[in-house]
Amino acid sequence: MGSHAQGSGIGKLAIGLMSARSYLIGPQTRFGLAVAAVACLLDQLSKIYLVLVYDLAAKGPVRLGPFFDIVLTRNTGISYGLFQTQGPLAQWALLAFKAAAVLLLWIWLARARDRLTALSLGLIVGGAIGNAIDRLAYGWVADFVFFHISTVAWRFDWYVFNLADVAIVAGVFGLLYESVTGGRAAKAP
Repeated sequence: MGSHAQGSGIGKLAIGLMSARSYLIGPQTRFGLAVAAVACLLDQLSKIYLVLVYDLAAKGPVRLGPFFDIVLTRNTGISYGLFQTQGPLAQWALLAFKAAAVLLLWIWLARARDRLTALSLGLIVGGAIGNAIDRLAYGWVADFVFFHISTVAWRFDWYVFNLADVAIVAGVFGLLYESVTGGRAAKAP
């Protein structure tokens, strides 16, 4: 009887693991996670170079042309500097929220049936992880691309952003495109 109870417990554990796997692994998961890894890697390499190698904080802004500058902004909030936080408790709360969002996006990715959905979700996940790495490493997210337009009569300044933000926005546009064009978008869980 003791071995029967153990076997039953092991069987339930195996079924539970297989069930969890079905939530996290799907036909496009490998592709989507590869996209996420590339997006995160490019984001982190750009930040490491600009913050640690080039030392953008010490050298100051770099003008790339009439519309773009490279500047260092320490973003303690979320996208576009919203919800600025001070202190470790708020930073950990943002990280917990981001971890939950990444998990839900991964579950959605496991349900994706086509490449555009997987590509889009991979970009969003990779960007979110890239910014989360900054938050863990520095306590803030390194933003550095500053888009602006100036004329004689007016000036437009966009938010300062980074490659992770570009990946997230591109991923959202991909999902929106797919939903508008009637693609076989996987439904969010």
